[in-house]
Amino acid sequence: MDLAYVWFFIVGVLFVGYFVLDGFDFGVGMSLPFLGKDDISRRQIINTIGPVWDLNETWVIVAGACLFAAFPEWYATLFSGFYLALLLILLALILRGVSFEYRHQRESLRWKAGFDRMIVIGSAVPAFLWGVAVANIVQGVPLDVDHEFTGSLLTLLNPYGLLGGLTTLLLFFTHGVYFVALKTDGQVRMDARRLALRSGLLTVVVAAIFLAWTVAAAFGNGAPLVGLVVLCAAVAAVLLIASVLANTRDREGWAFGFGAGTVAFAVLTLWVALFPNVMPSSTDPAFNLTIENASSTDYTLTIMTWAAVVFLPLVLLYQGWTYWIFRKRVSRTTIEKAAAAAH
Repeated sequence: MDLAYVWFFIVGVLFVGYFVLDGFDFGVGMSLPFLGKDDISRRQIINTIGPVWDLNETWVIVAGACLFAAFPEWYATLFSGFYLALLLILLALILRGVSFEYRHQRESLRWKAGFDRMIVIGSAVPAFLWGVAVANIVQGVPLDVDHEFTGSLLTLLNPYGLLGGLTTLLLFFTHGVYFVALKTDGQVRMDARRLALRSGLLTVVVAAIFLAWTVAAAFGNGAPLVGLVVLCAAVAAVLLIASVLANTRDREGWAFGFGAGTVAFAVLTLWVALFPNVMPSSTDPAFNLTIENASSTDYTLTIMTWAAVVFLPLVLLYQGWTYWIFRKRVSRTTIEKAAAAAH
C-alpha cells in the first residue's frame, strides 16, 4: 500500500488517541460545577487528572506535527481556513493549563472560584469546537481551485457541524464523569455515578442521531469504505450503551473502558467516512483535497515511518507507566489532611 494511505490512518490513530485521552480531561473539567460541592471535592476532582492532563495534551501536538509533515497541503488549508476556530481552541487550552497551575497559589475562595470557571470554559470550548471542526472536514467545506478555504467561521456553524460539536461535548463530558467515578471515593464518587447515568442517556440519543446522519451521508456520497463506516458506527453505539449499563451496575472500570472505546470508534467512523479525501470541497468535487494530492514525497514518508516505528512504542510505554504509577483513587481524606497540615 502507498505510504500516503498508511499515514492517513496513522494520523487518524493519533487523533483517536488525543480525543480518548484529552477527552476525559475535558469531561473532568466540565464536571466541576456539577460534582464540586466544596473546595475539597473540587480539589479531589482536579487531582484525578493533575498528573496526566499535560501528557494527554501532547497527543494533539504530535498529531499536528505528523499532519504537517505527511500532508502539508492539508495542513495549510486546514490551519488557514479554520484559523479562528483553532485559535479559540488554543486559547481555551492555554486558559485551562494556566488555571491548573495557578488555582492553588492562594487560599482565597474567590481566587479559586475564578480559576474553576476558567477550567470549565477551557474544557467546554475545545470539546465543542473539535467536534464542529472534524464534522465539517468530513462533510466538506468551500474550497477553490487552489484548495483555499473560501468560507468563514459562520460557514462551520451549520446543522451537521453544530450536531458534531454537541456530540463530542456530551461524549467527553460523560467520558470524564466515568473517570471521576473511577478515580475518587466518597460523595464525589456517588455523585459522579448518578451524573454519568443522566448524561450518558442524553449522549446516547444525540450520538445516535449524529452517527446515523454520518452513515447516511457516506451512503449518499458513495464513500468507498461505507461498509466500514457502518461497522465503526455500530460498534461505537454498542459501546456507548454498554458504558451506560456498566455504570448502572457500579462497574466503573468497565464504564470508563467502554466510554474510551466509544470515543475511539466514533472518531474512526468520521475518519473512514472521509477516505480517500482529506478535505472534500463543497464547491466542486474537482477541488477536493485527497490523500494523494495532499501528501508529501515518498522519501519524506519513508523517514517518518521509521521514526514512528522507533519512537511511538516508547511514547506508549511511558504513558502506560505514568498511568500505572498514578493508578490509585484520589481520597478526600488525604486532601483534608493535606489542607489541615498546610494551615
